Amino acid sequence: MQISPSVSLAPYIKSYTVVTIDNDLRDEVFYPSGYIDLIINISGGTAATTINGKRKDTPDIELLGHLTLPTRLTVAQGTSVLIARIYPYAGTLFFSDPLSEFTNCATDMYDVAKSEIRDLYDCIMQAGGLHAKINVLEAYFLQQLKKNETRLKKAVMVQALSQHFFMNHQTLDLHALAQGSGLSERYIQKLYLKNIGISPSAFAAVIRFNKSLPMVLNTSESLIAIAYNCGYYDQAHFIKEFKKFTGITPSASRHSLIKNDMDLQQAVNIGF
Repeated sequence: MQISPSVSLAPYIKSYTVVTIDNDLRDEVFYPSGYIDLIINISGGTAATTINGKRKDTPDIELLGHLTLPTRLTVAQGTSVLIARIYPYAGTLFFSDPLSEFTNCATDMYDVAKSEIRDLYDCIMQAGGLHAKINVLEAYFLQQLKKNETRLKKAVMVQALSQHFFMNHQTLDLHALAQGSGLSERYIQKLYLKNIGISPSAFAAVIRFNKSLPMVLNTSESLIAIAYNCGYYDQAHFIKEFKKFTGITPSASRHSLIKNDMDLQQAVNIGF
């Protein structure tokens, strides 16, 4: 179930999604999305994320930062989570720490602001239905937005720069991006590390990967054609980057889809 945010938060929050896992999942590949996810366990079920070989049990509320390393998910049947998917440039408006501190991490939000997050979780769990829970979460986001409104100018700047990636999905030309924006290459690098959590080139690679993913999972297109359509140098470059993010090849990913079916893959990878 996917719910749109309020008008006030729509520029910063992509969606709220509730996922209930119908069958036990074990070490399922979790694809990098290019978004930041605030994940709230609303069922008491158990889950764990394994990033770069390090397993971490999912707490009441966690922030899943940008992923650029192989990631796997284990979830018990019946677990339900509420996921707030945050646009990549907007994370800095809701969380005080530099976004680079959350990259390739599933961070327990109690470690970031224990008292504040404990109150938030208690209010969410006490709220009656799903919409009431989302209203509590939205009130928190609006409060954070007001507190961090001085960061809005830079967030908008990063958003404008990022349109380049979304529009052409090509290999990043940082020099051309700097010339076109009137900013220095070094300043752009710093903007991305602080406000998104990864470098411009890493972000461009994630966007390119996400363009290729539906073609891998939903079509029988050749890997050569996918590589060409998504701006990779060649098939070898495409396979190398795909495996860098997921730990498996595109062909193995297709086999996994056949084995596990589309519903499972959509449950594991919200919104791909």
